[in-house]
Amino acid sequence: MDQQQAQTYLLQKPFSTLDYPFGEEVMVFKVKNKMFATLALGHLAVGTHQAEAEKRFYWMNLKCDPDEAQALRDIFPSVIPGYHMSKRLWNTVVLDGSIPQGEIERMMDNSFKLVVSKMTKKDQQSILLHL
Repeated sequence: MDQQQAQTYLLQKPFSTLDYPFGEEVMVFKVKNKMFATLALGHLAVGTHQAEAEKRFYWMNLKCDPDEAQALRDIFPSVIPGYHMSKRLWNTVVLDGSIPQGEIERMMDNSFKLVVSKMTKKDQQSILLHL
């Protein structure tokens, strides 16, 4: 999955909006003004080979259940503790092509649902009608 596919998928969520509160380099995806994802070009080197280390990949922060967050980090080397986020509740997913698209979509869906689950019942119902 690349940056454009991720952006398109995130914006297809009901009531999803794109904002830039941290500057034009960081895309912040919100549902009813609550952040459920960020997407930005990563600044740290990844990979073990010199050619890979020089590549820059898009990174996506996604909210996650704490137990699942750790399990995903154990399974996928491209899933790390949330960069500039609560390490317990957020994962950073490096979009380097190593994680199947379906798995990334599942992580995005779960992030969206976790944020919605913390909203008022009225807001939850209005969003869930569109899922």
